[in-house]
Amino acid sequence: MITIHHHGASGCGTSERLEDVPALLAAGAQVWIDAEGDGDGIAQFLGETLKLHPLAVEDILQERQRPKIEDYGDYLYIVIHGIVREQEADSERLDTVELDLVLTPQWLFTHHRLPSLAVQAAKEELQRNTRALERGPGFVAHSILDHVVDYYLPVVDAFDEDIDELEHALVDRPSPKVLQRIFKLKRSLQRLRRIAVHQRDVLQRLSRGEFDEIPEKALPFYRDVYDHFIRVADLADSYREQLSGALDAYLSVVSNRMNEVMKTLTIVATLMLPITFIAGVYGMNFEHMPELHWRYGYLFALGLMALVSLGMLLWFRHKKWL
Repeated sequence: MITIHHHGASGCGTSERLEDVPALLAAGAQVWIDAEGDGDGIAQFLGETLKLHPLAVEDILQERQRPKIEDYGDYLYIVIHGIVREQEADSERLDTVELDLVLTPQWLFTHHRLPSLAVQAAKEELQRNTRALERGPGFVAHSILDHVVDYYLPVVDAFDEDIDELEHALVDRPSPKVLQRIFKLKRSLQRLRRIAVHQRDVLQRLSRGEFDEIPEKALPFYRDVYDHFIRVADLADSYREQLSGALDAYLSVVSNRMNEVMKTLTIVATLMLPITFIAGVYGMNFEHMPELHWRYGYLFALGLMALVSLGMLLWFRHKKWL
């Protein structure tokens, strides 16, 4: 799916034909070309019409590129990742959508294999107000990056809520499921942090005026996006530390509960030991045991067992073992 937004002497408009791009560029229009998926002719268009380097074309059409920025002289090639967290399917699952941007002072090309919420939001913003396109592709690129980080923040907030819920579950009902969830959240946060840190570095380079493709007037806006990515990376670090603490707390709670169980079993075994000894003594079948023919021998043995058990319980309580 191809969408072309352009602004020129005749005003703003949209198109869905790559064949219209050369005429728009020749007329000096500001152009944003967005390509979703790997449609026919994309590679040829990138190489022949936009004159991109073959390595840049290869990187654009491939997936799983790390966030990065490369200066090819006449244009900037930027790779960033949007974020998707499917709460309904698996609240610990974190998915990313790769977004490639090629930026020049006159045109912006974006490519994403899957639908991008940030790109869609930028398009809707252009429909309401075309000012970003009128000011140049650098401002359109900022709009996209700003929406990318906007979709990070709800995901980070969701992690905060999950960790709070997890900490309550640690105290109320620690179980292997809680432990599995801790590890899932740690993996997701590790991935979130890794992506945010790389993209923070990309935004840092874009925000400090290193590239001519970014207008000087747009630099404060890029610095704002950079600050947001710093916040995301810092929160990811903070939540990872909280999860490490939650893991330690889980192990401590399980260990304490095991100690309580072992303590109870030990007390029961200790109480049974003298009772078993008394029963063993009076269970011997020697002929000349005085109590064997005593009328109250049975009651005496039971009373002795109860007295010994009660004495041991009182002793345990005195020693504060109970």
